[in-house]
Amino acid sequence: MARFLLRRLAGIVATLVVTSFAVFGSVHLAPGDPASFLLGGRSASPAAIAAIRAQYHLDDPFLVQYVKWAGGVLTGDFGRSVQFRQDVAGLILARVPTTLWLVGYATVLIVIAGLALGALAALRPGTIDRIVLTGTAVATATPSFVAAMALISVFSLRLGWFPAFGNGTGFGDRIWHLTLPAAALALTFAGLLARITRASMLEELGREHVEVSRARGLAGRAVVRRHVIRNALGPIATVIGTVVAGLLVATSIVETAFGLAGVGQLLVGSVTVKDFPVVQAVSLLVVLGFVTANLLVDLVLPLIDPRLSHAKGGAR
Repeated sequence: MARFLLRRLAGIVATLVVTSFAVFGSVHLAPGDPASFLLGGRSASPAAIAAIRAQYHLDDPFLVQYVKWAGGVLTGDFGRSVQFRQDVAGLILARVPTTLWLVGYATVLIVIAGLALGALAALRPGTIDRIVLTGTAVATATPSFVAAMALISVFSLRLGWFPAFGNGTGFGDRIWHLTLPAAALALTFAGLLARITRASMLEELGREHVEVSRARGLAGRAVVRRHVIRNALGPIATVIGTVVAGLLVATSIVETAFGLAGVGQLLVGSVTVKDFPVVQAVSLLVVLGFVTANLLVDLVLPLIDPRLSHAKGGAR
């Protein structure tokens, strides 16, 4: 276990280094000049423009800028936002709770709907299976922004059941405000999880030991509980971990559509105005969240399926 953790942590560090360099480089290769935003469209003398570029180190060589930025990141200093004229760390921390609430709510919906529909389709072949397959195919193919527009149109504008804007305050009000965004965010991933759950359970239902258990007279529910669901949880848990990591990326679209003051909306707005420090910091944090989610899945899998062993390199 210790060797496994050391290998994975080394891999995470290497991933973050490569990703940070790629993000830093891609942002600086984008067309436009952040100095023009700082001027607010006003004309300025060459001396004033030079002073602004010097303040934000825009004239330093690329590698010098990267080293300065990476050194600051290691101490928790992500720089100063060009758009808000505030520390990037403070801007992100103020928006993290909204994004975490949204991701957590969507994860609950995905797990409940995905597992229930997948198990229903696997255990009820025929009409129910076909209905679930059709529904999940539509859900998987529906982009989050399309789902967001449809949900706003039906449940907010026409029926008036849920608000279409704002984060809410307090537990109950926050849940009420985040229901439509979480549903829009969860739709595609719930369909994917349902199909994975169905396929995994069907594979286990066809195994020899399941047939032997049935032949010995073991009740159907006991067979499903002891032999099917337990053995099918491995690939299902892997998909759930990937889904949670993917939610961190997908939140930007949903938060923008519903006007949520989260990290995703901050990223979209910062890309628009070329706010380099914010874009770099959010992108790096998303990658960190992704690799952390995958590490947690690798740690949990052997607890679900003892056949997997970190010592033998079974978990990936």
